[in-house]
Amino acid sequence: MSEKFDDVLLDLEGKSNDELREVLNSLYEEEQRISYRRRVLHGKIDILRAELVRRLKSQREAGEDVISGKDVERLIDILASDLRGVSSVDVTAESDDTGEE
Repeated sequence: MSEKFDDVLLDLEGKSNDELREVLNSLYEEEQRISYRRRVLHGKIDILRAELVRRLKSQREAGEDVISGKDVERLIDILASDLRGVSSVDVTAESDDTGEE
């Protein structure tokens, strides 16, 4: 379908049932791709968190500092920034659906 999804809602009454079904099916497919990508990302996040926890636990058991000066500086930077809930990630940006970055 050549029509952009952003414009799909502009002339609903002028579209045939088949056109509406085609758009709907395309949007369902896009939703499934996004949902799959989200599940993959959450899996990676879970694996990385578990590894970080494992390492921090080992460091603590070895008597090492778990929080470094670098961590404290980063926390200060985060708290000092005036984000007020604004995301630095553009969720509308196009990304490939292959999972590759």
